[in-house]
Amino acid sequence: MAHVEFTIEPFVEGQPGPHVTAAIDAARQLGFQVDVGPFGSSCTVESADAGAVVAAVTDAAIAKGATHVNVHVSPHAPQGPPAFEMPRSAGS
Repeated sequence: MAHVEFTIEPFVEGQPGPHVTAAIDAARQLGFQVDVGPFGSSCTVESADAGAVVAAVTDAAIAKGATHVNVHVSPHAPQGPPAFEMPRSAGS
């Protein structure tokens, strides 16, 4: 298995834009479930499919106006809590 994470810019919080949604749709059209997070998206795929997912996501994002596509592929999904705790806003 491989875990594919991708972040697409320009980034506008709460407004993903067509360059982001096209990339997510491209991975979904290949049959993969995409987890959409506040700063990036990810999916777990068979190792043999990782290259196809990266290509589809990148092609779709660039075609819809992305200025940067950041991709991270690892041989397994991350386990446990995030590396650091997110700070709470002053109003929390």
